[in-house]
Amino acid sequence: MNRRNWLIASAAVTGSAVTMRFQPQKYSRDLRPKRSRVAVLHADQYSGKLDELVYDGLRPFNLNVRGKSVLLKPNLVEYISGRPVNTDTQLIGAAAEAFLRVGAASVTVAEGPGHHRDTDLLLYETGLSDQLAHRKIPFVDLNRDELIKTKLQANYSGLGHLWLPRTVLASDFIVSMPKVKTHHWTGVTLSMKNMFGIVPGCRYGWPKNVLHWAGIHECVLDICATVRPHFVIADGIVGMEGDGPLKGTAKELHTILLGDDPVAADSILARLLGSEPYAIRHIQEAGRFIGNHQGVVL
Repeated sequence: MNRRNWLIASAAVTGSAVTMRFQPQKYSRDLRPKRSRVAVLHADQYSGKLDELVYDGLRPFNLNVRGKSVLLKPNLVEYISGRPVNTDTQLIGAAAEAFLRVGAASVTVAEGPGHHRDTDLLLYETGLSDQLAHRKIPFVDLNRDELIKTKLQANYSGLGHLWLPRTVLASDFIVSMPKVKTHHWTGVTLSMKNMFGIVPGCRYGWPKNVLHWAGIHECVLDICATVRPHFVIADGIVGMEGDGPLKGTAKELHTILLGDDPVAADSILARLLGSEPYAIRHIQEAGRFIGNHQGVVL
């Protein structure tokens, strides 16, 4: 290599090093646990047997929820007959019962549906209102809850802050309960993407228009850095493939996944849907600070 080429090569390496060194970090906290744990449960159908199955699957985690308020955040979008769009109501009820049995002081189900503005009608159509009434579990519509201006703990979207529901921010323990589905824009929609539902439609539009304009992957990272779910119970008994999250076809996975790390959970669930988690931008990047891509299977 002559002197001119050597100088050009050296300048390129130096410039690259400077770019990497001075590139601003986009997150303020490293939330990764030392060890991530998941449990993969087999379930053939939605039935009353889920109560014991979820309770037995939860116990090995030895979660510190005694005396605490637990918030279950399912995925409720809109009712489309015959399509597996929403987290199953029987599984939501089973999860509520399981957390009460392991000592939670209270369990609340809360969601801000992304498409359906009449949340009461959606609860009726899906059967969730009857399920919760039978178990005496309260529901909060996050689209219309009291809001608190909250500084985002990451800066991928550039939004800086979000107005978030008081019910979410006041909860001691948050459980993301996604429906395992593909997504035509993000590839998959799992436990981290499910946290879109805590952002109120009354302020950010349906279907959370401001978040879509700011970037879906970017907003997923910002939201989960700020309100990281403590636990995941994913409904993969019947998931969705193809043109998800609404128009796809049913995919029988016979799986309920439990996990104490949303990144580890989503990495497994993505593969269950036939996707490579490192190819999903928000899952890949979340492994730097929200959670671990791999976990110990209980």
